[in-house]
Amino acid sequence: MNDKDKDEEHLDRPVDAPPAERLHESANHERIIPRVLRNMLVVSVLLLGPAFWFYGWPGSIGFAFGAAVSYVNFRSLTRGVEGLADRIVNRNSREKGGWISLRFVVRYGLVGAVAYAIFRSSSLAFRGFLWGLCVPVAALMAEAVWEGYAALRRAS
Repeated sequence: MNDKDKDEEHLDRPVDAPPAERLHESANHERIIPRVLRNMLVVSVLLLGPAFWFYGWPGSIGFAFGAAVSYVNFRSLTRGVEGLADRIVNRNSREKGGWISLRFVVRYGLVGAVAYAIFRSSSLAFRGFLWGLCVPVAALMAEAVWEGYAALRRAS
């Protein structure tokens, strides 16, 4: 049996998980984005103190701008991906392909414009801004810890 036959045989096998369990997993995945957005807000508030400690007022203001841009950027990214997926799956989608692409470009334009303005005003504020841009990483790490905990809890 060659590799192609093995791949086709794999596609013919039923999915191991029962339908109710797959539906439960789908519902869990739909709650991830709101949880990550909430984590971003919590992490932003928690890291505002250390940003002030290291860089003073300019750095903490830069951090707040960076965190705000990160939040808007992440929300826009999720809406863009959902719109693009809807456009691909449903040919009768109300989303226009040009608007989806424009939103992607505007996101990076926003980040670039704010970064340039802050960079020109203060190097400490720019450092804080860079910290703020890393907020989604911390939020996603918290989400990974939560998912690992939930998986261990389900396994036991």
